[in-house]
Amino acid sequence: MSKIQTTFQRLQASGRRALIPFITAGDPAPELTVPLMHGLVAGGADVIELGVPFSDPMADGPTIQRASERALAQGTSLRKVLELVRAFRRDDATTPVVLMGYANPIEAMGAETFVDAAVAAGVDGVLVVDYPPEECFPFAERCRNAGLDPIFLLAPTSTEQRFADVAKAGSGYIYYVSLKGVTGAGNLDFDEVARRIPRIRAAVGLPVGVGFGIRDAESARRIGAVADAVVIGSRIIEELERSPRDQAVANVTAFIAGIRSALDSLDTTLAGATR
Repeated sequence: MSKIQTTFQRLQASGRRALIPFITAGDPAPELTVPLMHGLVAGGADVIELGVPFSDPMADGPTIQRASERALAQGTSLRKVLELVRAFRRDDATTPVVLMGYANPIEAMGAETFVDAAVAAGVDGVLVVDYPPEECFPFAERCRNAGLDPIFLLAPTSTEQRFADVAKAGSGYIYYVSLKGVTGAGNLDFDEVARRIPRIRAAVGLPVGVGFGIRDAESARRIGAVADAVVIGSRIIEELERSPRDQAVANVTAFIAGIRSALDSLDTTLAGATR
């Protein structure tokens, strides 16, 4: 069983929701990435999604686009991201780390080389936005055989066939894109999310994390009432953008602690909700 799967199993047994924050590796500076990762854990993160900066991030809104631009300008490459994960692992061997990014850097490195390097660095899962499941069964199998969970996106427009493909290819958890738009967008329809989550769980058989549009404790709490995990990214990047460099880690840690507190305040339980 993977580290991600063990984490969700433990949380579900106690009726708790997973908190999955996202930051872009190398932003606002490469030397702050590892301290920020530790700060996220201190604030209550259960899994960290670490963005691999890319020059054409099609699913990301302007906030995360800016983060990628800043990181790339400071020389943050896929290999550098793996070095940062390795550095994080020196002091944290337990918190799952998921790399989230795009196909081009992986294709440039070579899929087999990437998988081997990611495992060696201490990565636990991979979410490649532009790897649709029906086109990357061999890559997903290679990941699973190496101990990496291949994580896939589902959206309000996903078909029954896409559900079946994700069920076949994916493991760890599902990232449900809660709205039709890019990261950081508004107009989150909580009732629609609540209607779709049980259907996704039944079709795919994996925990469901919900992201896009979650910006504060209240929206996280409302999503946490129906989902297995809450994913939050753009709002953290905004916190970094307005924080002085020497206060960035403390401010992000405090923000995540507020989200954690909101999730822990829920009085419903997800124990046994997924398989």
